[in-house]
Amino acid sequence: MGTGSRLPRRAHAVRILTDVTIPLTGSQYQIQAGSYRAVVTGLGAGLRSLHYQDEPVIDGFAPDELPPAAAGDLLLPWPNRIDAGRYTFDGTELQLAVSEPAKSTAIHGLTRWSHWTLVEQDLDAVLLRHEAHGQQGYPFSVEFDASYRVIADSGLQVTITARNRGSHPAPYGTGSHPYLTVRAPSVDECELTLPAAQWLPLDDRGIPSGPASSVEGTAYDFRSPRVIGSTVLDSALTALKFGDDGRAWAHLAANGTRVSLWAGEGYHWLQVFTGDPLGPDRRRKAVAIEPMTCPPNAFVTGHDVLVLEPGDSVTHTWGITAENL
Repeated sequence: MGTGSRLPRRAHAVRILTDVTIPLTGSQYQIQAGSYRAVVTGLGAGLRSLHYQDEPVIDGFAPDELPPAAAGDLLLPWPNRIDAGRYTFDGTELQLAVSEPAKSTAIHGLTRWSHWTLVEQDLDAVLLRHEAHGQQGYPFSVEFDASYRVIADSGLQVTITARNRGSHPAPYGTGSHPYLTVRAPSVDECELTLPAAQWLPLDDRGIPSGPASSVEGTAYDFRSPRVIGSTVLDSALTALKFGDDGRAWAHLAANGTRVSLWAGEGYHWLQVFTGDPLGPDRRRKAVAIEPMTCPPNAFVTGHDVLVLEPGDSVTHTWGITAENL
């Protein structure tokens, strides 16, 4: 090497700092109409917040916070738990990941930690899509659409559609996990109404331990409005009563406000949870009223499981509305 030659200078990576931060829950889609506004997240197509007249009607969370205790989560392609994550479908034994190790269950489906793609957004509505292809224990190709819309005179409407894009039949169920609040210090003083005539006994892991039976004379009978008091609920309820409008209505009321959740055709179950095992900041602060098409452990028992044949699609709709009494 000649004396005039120089060694090449080593390139140094340049780190550019910006003010851009991606929240843990991904893109934030705000929609509004009239006195209602909501935020839906790109993570899991979850409902992060819902306000009426600038007051929260669900117990929400921050953009950079993972949904606590499944708050606002969309549950696909099954709600609730599957015992040991193991089930048989169409003669084949399948093993899901055990996502709740402490109870040895697979809980709340496969899509709530997934990125959902924006299809369309307007001022009052957003449509997100997720394609689930060949996941562990769910070797099916099902496409999911989640549509959230706020309507000025009637509140939030959520429409969930599943399409079997694959070549094999697929088991399917759906649920959602909003925590309703009327801004009471505790749910103890809230009045609850539930349109359910039967309750399903569950063991300490949330797996059914017997057949559904009448709520008559039990702590689970909220067919007429009554104060929750010290009642502890983490219960699957069924035999829902639907009104002339084709909806089953649940109500939570206190402080001159009533928040109502309705479930449309195809929702046969409500899981109701007063949050007793949660931390002090959330324990008994709100009531999760979860519309579900099928009960806990449905992939094992086959109870109310839908089977989507190749090319089939199915749609379910639920919503939340609020009013000053």
